[in-house]
Amino acid sequence: MQISDHMLRSFTITALAYVFLLPLVSCSSHGEIISNHTSIKENLHKTSPQMTSYIAVHGFILWVSMGFLMPVGILTIRMANKEEGGRRVKVLFYLHAIFQTLAVLLVTVGAVMSIKNFENSFNNHHQRLGLALYVAIWMQALIGIFRPPRGNKRRSKWYLTHWILGTVISMVGIINIYTGLEAYHKKTSKSTGIWTILLTAQVSFIALFYLFQDKWEHIQKQASHPPLPSDQENVIVVTQRVNQKVMLPQPCAKRNALTNLFD
Repeated sequence: MQISDHMLRSFTITALAYVFLLPLVSCSSHGEIISNHTSIKENLHKTSPQMTSYIAVHGFILWVSMGFLMPVGILTIRMANKEEGGRRVKVLFYLHAIFQTLAVLLVTVGAVMSIKNFENSFNNHHQRLGLALYVAIWMQALIGIFRPPRGNKRRSKWYLTHWILGTVISMVGIINIYTGLEAYHKKTSKSTGIWTILLTAQVSFIALFYLFQDKWEHIQKQASHPPLPSDQENVIVVTQRVNQKVMLPQPCAKRNALTNLFD
């Protein structure tokens, strides 16, 4: 049986196409399989127990540093500013320096953990605020180290900058802890309600103590505060008027005295 030239040509083209295109299709399919496998592996890695523990440790470190040590350091330096001098001021100042140094070191550890173990695409508020806080905290530390001496003209500007930046860092750091708890919940599907309540209670206590610092000295002075000069003058005037009324004779007594003189 003879095969026509047309059939032979068609068979040859089909065979060549099968030989050359099959490896490409196979490689494409194999690449898609590998890509899907990698994606599944990454998703499993995100929710793995090891990754969950990394996130928990990262959050705890940042909570202790920015949610506790920094606010307490601010409270101690405020207490030192209200003292006139002496050993107490030095102790409070060194406590402030120790708290802030520990906070900076812990923040650095948390930053290293996030860079090493997490995917930092900076597509959410928590990561963006965290990056800004890392930079601002080290700026604040350098500002605190290279402070001008007392009596220098730049001291007032330095103090204002240090105070504003430190307060902003502490407030934004606490806000970022809340966003971190939300990110942890989305990442692991675990409840963070109890941690949110504890953080709120701690922040509320620190805020009340912060406000109480301004009123404590005033409260202490209320019991032993002497009367104001205006109060003393009012007391004297009232006393004099009362004495004058007591010493003035009554009309009846005056009339009887005049009658006795003419009798």
